[in-house]
Amino acid sequence: MTRRNDATEMQVRAADPARSTWLSANAGSGKTRVLTDRVARMLLSGVDPGRILCLTYTKAAASEMQNRLFRRLGEWAMKEDAALRASLEDLGVEGVVDGARLARARQLFARAIETPGGLRIQTIHSFCASLLRRFPLEAGVSPQFTEMDDRAATRLRAEILDDLADRLAPAAISALARGYTGEDFDALASEVASRRNDFVHFLTEAECRALFDLPQDMDEAKLLAGVFLGGEDEWLAEATAIIAAGSTNDVKAAEKLKALNLGRPDMGLLAGLEGILLTGATTKVPFSAKTGSFPTKATQIKLGSMQTRLDDLMRRVEVARTTRVALTAARKSAALHQFAAAFLPEYAARKAARGWLDFDDLITRAKGLLTDPAVAQWVLFRLDGGIDHILVDEAQDTSPDQWRVIELLADEFTSGRGARTEARTIFVVGDKKQSIYSFQGADVAAFDQKKAVFGTKLAAVGDPLQDMQLAHSFRSSSALLRLVDLTFDERREKGLGGEVKHIAFKTDMPGRVDLWPPIEPSKDPSHDNWFEPVDLVSEEHHAAQLGQQVAAAIRDMIDRGVQIPTDAGPRPVHAGDFLILVRRRSEIFGAIIRACKAADLPIAGADRLKLGAELAVRDLAALLSFLATPEDDLALAACLRSPLFGWTEAQLYALAQPRKGYLWAALRESAEKSPEHGETVTILQDLRRQSDYLRPYDLIERILTRHDGRRKLLARLGAEAEDGIDELLSQALAYERSDVPSLTGFIGWLETDDVEVKRQMDSAGRKIRVMTVHGAKGLEAPVVFLPDTAQYRARERNELFVLPEGPVWKVNAADSPRAIDAARKARKAKEEAEAMRLLYVAMTRAQSWLVVAAAGTLGKDSDDPDAPNVVWYKLIREAMEAAGATALPGGGLSLVEGVWPPDLKHAAPSVAATRVPPAWLNHDAPDAPRPDQPVNPSALGGAKALPGDTTPDDDNREAMDRGTRLHLLLEHLPGVAPAERAARALTLLPDAEDRAELLAEAVGVLDAPGLAHLFAPGTLAEVGIAAEWQGAPLIGTIDRLIVGPERVLAVDYKSNRLVPQTAAEVPEGLLRQMAAYRAALSQVFPDRQIDTALLWTRGAVLMPIS
Repeated sequence: MTRRNDATEMQVRAADPARSTWLSANAGSGKTRVLTDRVARMLLSGVDPGRILCLTYTKAAASEMQNRLFRRLGEWAMKEDAALRASLEDLGVEGVVDGARLARARQLFARAIETPGGLRIQTIHSFCASLLRRFPLEAGVSPQFTEMDDRAATRLRAEILDDLADRLAPAAISALARGYTGEDFDALASEVASRRNDFVHFLTEAECRALFDLPQDMDEAKLLAGVFLGGEDEWLAEATAIIAAGSTNDVKAAEKLKALNLGRPDMGLLAGLEGILLTGATTKVPFSAKTGSFPTKATQIKLGSMQTRLDDLMRRVEVARTTRVALTAARKSAALHQFAAAFLPEYAARKAARGWLDFDDLITRAKGLLTDPAVAQWVLFRLDGGIDHILVDEAQDTSPDQWRVIELLADEFTSGRGARTEARTIFVVGDKKQSIYSFQGADVAAFDQKKAVFGTKLAAVGDPLQDMQLAHSFRSSSALLRLVDLTFDERREKGLGGEVKHIAFKTDMPGRVDLWPPIEPSKDPSHDNWFEPVDLVSEEHHAAQLGQQVAAAIRDMIDRGVQIPTDAGPRPVHAGDFLILVRRRSEIFGAIIRACKAADLPIAGADRLKLGAELAVRDLAALLSFLATPEDDLALAACLRSPLFGWTEAQLYALAQPRKGYLWAALRESAEKSPEHGETVTILQDLRRQSDYLRPYDLIERILTRHDGRRKLLARLGAEAEDGIDELLSQALAYERSDVPSLTGFIGWLETDDVEVKRQMDSAGRKIRVMTVHGAKGLEAPVVFLPDTAQYRARERNELFVLPEGPVWKVNAADSPRAIDAARKARKAKEEAEAMRLLYVAMTRAQSWLVVAAAGTLGKDSDDPDAPNVVWYKLIREAMEAAGATALPGGGLSLVEGVWPPDLKHAAPSVAATRVPPAWLNHDAPDAPRPDQPVNPSALGGAKALPGDTTPDDDNREAMDRGTRLHLLLEHLPGVAPAERAARALTLLPDAEDRAELLAEAVGVLDAPGLAHLFAPGTLAEVGIAAEWQGAPLIGTIDRLIVGPERVLAVDYKSNRLVPQTAAEVPEGLLRQMAAYRAALSQVFPDRQIDTALLWTRGAVLMPIS
């Protein structure tokens, strides 16, 4: 065996199945391979597949790992000895790889396949769901619970909000409405539901006041009385008139004072005076009285004694401001807790009544089950007998509650008193630098905290935790990795969780980084046409300019035959080599996709799409709306103009104007005069006739298939429209599972939620991929574009801040009490640290070439204190300058290392391109030869009954149906106790009028002494058989088969009314059937005697057929 390199040696050590390991793995370091190797080595060492639990972050990751593992085990099953031995040695298998080990390796694929429930490679949510289904009573959940999807959750919240407002808690909703400025309550209700575990108890108004250091006797009236002493409406109005004659700034302040209602002191007036009489939030001493500086010196002299009154008012306003913002925050938070106290119990009760659990419930309930003193030890004991090895993938994105579940599962590993004595291990792999899912509850700090916890516990039982790091990157070139290290140097490594250091495995791979000059921000010109969308991005917009620049660069690289380095040598770049990553789906995202399409570049489209925004879905929805309501003229007009019918504007106008009545009536009338409209009317009438009878799914399928809708939509809208069409069908199936299917119900159900479809972009083929950085986690590409690196101001989406005492409702940044202000600053610091980690993920997707661009504002260093501190473009530019990048004309930079392969110029079109096509292209292809069709032994011709043994219906159908029912009894009643036969017959034939007669006939056969051997244990019923018969395939089913060591007997039941007295009288068709069975069985059992017999059920007579 050749000596392993350092990178591979580290992977082999990390995959050692006998050691508990905590692994930190850089991007591209092969952590998925390590996971797969570790599981493979466990199986090879004899670990039962059912005792391995591998927890991944997403279903896609679980599927990828399972596919990799099964692919490897499948390859082992087929390899020759020498190749298999080399594979096992490369895997790190220690000791002699003898024949026994090779045989065991080849059996692993079958063992893994046959494991009940399959290998447990699943998400933490899937595991918790399976745990709750195993222990539903102990967990307090319905045994048949279902996992609630987003649509069901939205509808349930809306239902509860309506009931709260109408009858359950109208006061709570009124209080909430006074402080909420959003479009609807669902966003707030959703956040309250997701934060329900933080509402340990619901704070009272007094507790909310204490939270913000408010005296209990302080209220608005008392606060206002301390600020407005009386007479302010008179003297301040007079002062305002004097101020209005002053400088420009004085005039502006006076205008603001005039807008205030000084005669009615309230909190609004107090807030208005703060904006005039106090300094701003960004000043050296924020929100302090402007005594001595307001108004201007000249105007202060004119005010005379009123200036003293004004200064005193400023001081009172300054003192009162702290109390005012605390009162506002306390009032809002009290309203929040009042709402939560009414909403959350109702939400939990209605979910329980429906048997629903959401994703948070799965984790919370599982954690509760494993910590419940009454049942936890018993549950852990039962689990302890089934889990010996726990593997956790993407551990940096694990939430605290998820970590708690993992800890509880692993407690038995370290308690020294588990149910089993076998070796137990835990394996955790992650990368703090790639923790980018805090919005889903991930806590990057927990990665190191849990490492210390598990390390201490394992050390206490003599099983030290192996702490390892994979620093080698098998993905990126050394140039890119050096730039990454410089971007996140010691000044910025804290945000990534520690030192950033990479080692390139492919040291000879050339690398390149281009930094384009930024495009200055530009405003959209006013639209010339009133009908243009207000959010239309013009060609002059900086986002559109950047999109065109990106598309032009890709087109140029493909046309020039730019080559990229690969393991197999350089090759020309194609569209599938380009991965374009954006920070969010903004104007740049859409502009790049439009520009690439305009440049005729193959592009996979957006990585996510809104179902309701898809043109194909809107066209189909318009048609469904018309079918539900034929009087809906707009819906009919929309579907006529769609690719489904392909009408022009002129055709539609001619139909619609002038007309009397509804558009549908006008269309039907026009079909009589205009034959070209006939096809449209025929399709619509067919769909209208079917709409009352077909389920929504079947109706949509009829539109797409029978009426060629799918082809028409894809021909006009492109292949990417297929995702939306397929998702609409999926939504129809989802609706039918939850409601009684109806067309109007489905249309209403579809409108309750804007479904977002996630497209699988890791296999986009030879097409450009455009996606967010979050969506690109785990992906890679030879050439990566980062066009969205300008300043990014993240909008504060969350309504709640969680303080130690509980959640509070946010207030404006300028009006925040100290507690909320501190929480907001802590959140901003975490967001900026995550922005750094997001940039790390983006940069490390590139294999050999990274292109960085920006359009818009880059931010200011000091004049803009609210601007984010993390501007990707600036960070990368600074790192490139430190790396010695070459300056380009216009302000760009370029960093190139290694020998980059030369462009492969495309040759001029050859004469061969103009050759005459072969003649066969102009003729229809001949009909393909039809393969021989299978023959059924019962369909070989000849009579099947004696003369006169027929029923008056067509084809003797009544007798055949009776025989089918009797066969069913003879198949299932053997082995059933005589006392239970009648009940079993009722189950098998619930609607058969002749059930009693058939049961008596079947019992006569089963109880006949001479036939007992046919129904003895070990005999076979309804045996399928396939063989060759006279040169054609034969497929049939034998009613009863008795297989002995030397003799095989095939028996066929016959329920004919007239029974032959001898074998010579048996009808020809039956003899042919038994001959076919005999020939088929002779091929299956060539070394045994084959006998056949007919069992006439009317008299329980067994007749051998020779």
